[in-house]
This record gives sequence, C-alpha cells and structure tokens, in this order.
Amino acid sequence: MANVVRAALVQATWTGDTESMVAKHEEYAREAARQGAKIIGFQEVFNAPYFCQVQEPEHYRWAEPVPDGPTVVRMQELARETGMVIVVPVFEVEQSGFYYNTAAVIDADGTFLGKYRKHHIPQVKGFWEKYYFKPGNVGWPVFDTAVGKVGVYICYDRHFPEGWRQLGLNGAQLVYNPSATHRGLSSHLWRLEQPAAAVANEYYIAAINRVGVEEYGDNDFYGTSYFVDPRGQFVGDTASDKVEELLVRDLDFDFDLIEEVRQQWAFYRDRRPDAYEGLVQP
Repeated sequence: MANVVRAALVQATWTGDTESMVAKHEEYAREAARQGAKIIGFQEVFNAPYFCQVQEPEHYRWAEPVPDGPTVVRMQELARETGMVIVVPVFEVEQSGFYYNTAAVIDADGTFLGKYRKHHIPQVKGFWEKYYFKPGNVGWPVFDTAVGKVGVYICYDRHFPEGWRQLGLNGAQLVYNPSATHRGLSSHLWRLEQPAAAVANEYYIAAINRVGVEEYGDNDFYGTSYFVDPRGQFVGDTASDKVEELLVRDLDFDFDLIEEVRQQWAFYRDRRPDAYEGLVQP
C-alpha cells in the first residue's frame, strides 16, 4: 500500500522586516497543516531579504545561531503546534567570523534534528555570497524525520551533481532545495536541473524560489516553485512566477514509486565509483 506523504512549500515576497516575514510563514504553515501537510519547507534565508545582492557589513545583522537563535526556536514551537516537519533556511553565525548559509531541520515534535550548510558559494553580480558565507562543513546529512528521510541542498548547490548523488547515497527520499534565483540568470535552467537530479538520483525534490523584486537590488525572483518525482515529472502544477504561493502536494513517498524506479532504472546498481577517482582531483 502506498505511503503517501502530503508535503508543502512556500514561496514568498519580502515583507520588509523579520518579524512580519516569520509571522507570514507561520500562517502559511498553519494553513498547510489544516490541509493535511506533514512537512513544509521555506525559501533560502527565509526570514530576511536576499541581502547578497550587495556587499555591505550591515547585513551581518540578519545572522543568528542555529539551533539556539530566535527563529529556529520559534520554528520548533511551530512544529510542535502543527505536528509538521519544518525545513528552516537562515543565515547562521557559529562564532565571530564564522557565518554560513544554513537550513535547520526540525521534526514534527519540535526536536532539532540537525542542519545543512550550503557547500557551494557563488560570487557573481547580484549574488555576492562569499562576502558573507563560509563554505559548508557538515557534509550531506539526511535526517530521519517523522515522514521519512529528508535532505537539503541550497540554491547554487543545485548546479553541482555530486551533492545530489551523495544525498541519494545517504538514503534521501525527499530533498528540499531552497533558492533565490532571478529571471535573467538561470530561469531556463530552473525547470531542467532539479527534474534531472530527481531522475539521476531517484528521489523527490521540492524546489523553492523566492518571488518578487526586493529593496537591495534589481534581481527579479521568479518563483515557479514545484515538487518533482523520481521520474522527473512535476507533481501538480508549478507555483506562480509573479506572486507568493503555498503549494501542498501528495508524494508517493516510501517503497512504492521510489523503489519501483530504482528497480526499473537501476542507476545505483550500475554506478562505477571505482572509475571516478578523477572527479575529486583538484
């Protein structure tokens, strides 16, 4: 019998301050829970603007500890209230001078399960992330949540197939990919890369993009968030490219479609790690 998991994601416009941004996501989470969702994920640095459009020291103010900072603590309370797993992307400060682009994963009972830190850090016009973030150093964790095995890959990471594969090897059934990407840079890739990664690694992906133009630059974040299945097919329609939206979708999540695809296509069986040594040479 199919193990169907109802999953949700939110693409949102920036409100102008952290308090109202967090409050808006809390309300979306409550609505997702009313619709029966058991897991929800938010966009990259969801409680802040995408400040990486500029390089200014004032933006270090958005950083907070994980898990002991105010946003993650508040999301733990929300998880307990709603009974949902929550993927919470924030700007993390570990100690003075150590900052990361991070996503906390909170279980349905409010337990902090751990965090993923973005590995690949861009430094191009409109995405000056090396000014703020160190590269991730906690590997490719897959979290054993109330709904199944969940991983995270953040925005620019999605261009690098190695991490997608490592998450699959670590047992991921669903990977959330919170992002902030704009029309002029990669919109033609948005509908290609995550479906291709879902096929290559035979799991579900929740691809989340911000939406709208924000105060620190002219990036036009185009939303179009979606869920994609292990065959590379969209689960329902994609979200709007212009307005914020909550998506709630049913995923055939356990040993049904995932297992069927892995038996049929057998990509994991036919890997050749003995032949890949050159891939990790500098």
